[in-house]
Amino acid sequence: MKYVATTLCAAAAAATAALPALAQDYPARSMEWIVPAPAGGGTDTAGRMLATLVEDDLGQAIAVKNVAGGGGSAGMSQFIQSAQDSYTLAAVWNGPLTTVPNIQNVPYAPEDYRPIVSTSETAYTMCVKPDFPAETGQEMLDEIAANPEKYTYGNDGVGGTMQLAAERIFAKYEAVAIPIPFGGAGETLQNFLGGHVDIYGGSIAPVQPYVESGEAKCLIVTSADPVEALPQASSMGDLGFPELATYLWRALLGPKSMTDAEADVIVASVEKAMQDEEYIAFLAKRGEWPAVYSGAELQKRIDDEYQALGEAAERIGLK
Repeated sequence: MKYVATTLCAAAAAATAALPALAQDYPARSMEWIVPAPAGGGTDTAGRMLATLVEDDLGQAIAVKNVAGGGGSAGMSQFIQSAQDSYTLAAVWNGPLTTVPNIQNVPYAPEDYRPIVSTSETAYTMCVKPDFPAETGQEMLDEIAANPEKYTYGNDGVGGTMQLAAERIFAKYEAVAIPIPFGGAGETLQNFLGGHVDIYGGSIAPVQPYVESGEAKCLIVTSADPVEALPQASSMGDLGFPELATYLWRALLGPKSMTDAEADVIVASVEKAMQDEEYIAFLAKRGEWPAVYSGAELQKRIDDEYQALGEAAERIGLK
C-alpha cells in the first residue's frame, strides 16, 4: 500500500489544535457534498464512506447528493451554481477537472472553485485474455506495435481519461489500437469478457475478480510504480517512462470564497480519515491507496494533468 501526503498525518491533531478560533466554529451546521457521478459507482461509494468518517470527526451531518451526466460536468456545474458558502463541497474524481474540459465546453473553470484536498488514487489498467501473445507490458506493447489496428481496446468514453492515458503510452511505442468507447468500466468489462474488444481499459476494481479466476491477465498499470493488487502488470516506471503515469484520483473541492481556515479544517479531518484502518482496507480492496495533496500542490497537480491530457487529446484529434 502507498500513502502520499503533503503534511504528516501524525501531525493532524496538532494542526487542528492550531487552527484560528474562527475555524473552530466551522462547520457550525450540516453540510452537503455533491458527487458528480451515479450512485453506486467508485466515486460515490468512496465519497460516502469518507463523508461518514468526516461527519463523525466534525460532529455535523453530511448529505451526499448525486448529480450525474456529462462525464461529471453536470454535477460540477451544479456545484459551482449552488456553492454560496463553505457548506457545499464537491466530492469528485479528476475526470471533470482535467479531462472533460479538454474535449468539450464546460460552464466552469479552475478559477470557479477551490481545490481543498485529494483523498485517494489508483491506476488504470490494460488487461487481455489468457491466450493473448504476451506475458509482460513490454511484450503487449510490442505486439500491438507490430500489428497496427489489429487490436481493439475498450475505454470509458471518447476522450475519457482512460483513452487519453492509453494513447499517451501507445504514442511512445508508435503503437496503434482501435479505441471502442463504453459508458464506464463496468460496460467495458462486460464487452471484454464477451469477446467484443481485445483489451480491457479501465479501473482495477471491476476486473480484479477475473484476474483471480484466470479469465484475464492485466499487463499494464498506468501508475509510475507497480500496484500490489496486480503483480503481473508493468508500471510506467517498469517500462522506463514514469513521466507517462496517469491516475484516477479523488478530491474535495470548495467554493472560491472558502477561507484558508475553513479549508484547513477539512484537510485535517481528511488526513485523520486516511488513518482509519477500515477505510484503508476498503481502498486496498479496490486497488486504491490514500493520497493526500492540498493547497498549491493539489492545484499544480490539476494544472499539470490538464496540460498533459490536453496534449494527448490534441494528438488524436479530440481538441
